[in-house]
Amino acid sequence: MKAYADSSFIVALYLQQQSSTGAIAFLQRHGEPLPFTPWHRLEVRNAIRLAVFYKLIAVPQSIIQLKQMDLDLQDETLLVHTPVDWVAVLREAEKLGAAHAEDLGCRSGDLFHIAAAVELGFDLFLTFDERQRKAAKAAGLSVKF
Repeated sequence: MKAYADSSFIVALYLQQQSSTGAIAFLQRHGEPLPFTPWHRLEVRNAIRLAVFYKLIAVPQSIIQLKQMDLDLQDETLLVHTPVDWVAVLREAEKLGAAHAEDLGCRSGDLFHIAAAVELGFDLFLTFDERQRKAAKAAGLSVKF
């Protein structure tokens, strides 16, 4: 099954969280790299920087984690750069928002990930976010976590 992970899942791979064990175990079983879009790059790297702001980690750890992410993208065993058709993804996100935001409380960034998964042809969506899980299911994706 082709799996698309949202930023909450990828962040759990780089910052120790309650969900990290599940994320790492899934990747070990799955055995395929996860797509990493420019949207992931912004959200995940910013989440690591915000962890410094909130004093969850120190600056040296953030530097190490950001470098590790770059290495993982270079060797493509964990993450693989994945381009997206921005216009198509944004149109799909708007369509999903019109259909589900009022009932599920979907945020734009969440809709973007779900729309990217749909547009890229993924069938499994990985998230630790409850609202995003519901929206991904409503979009017809299988959801894990």
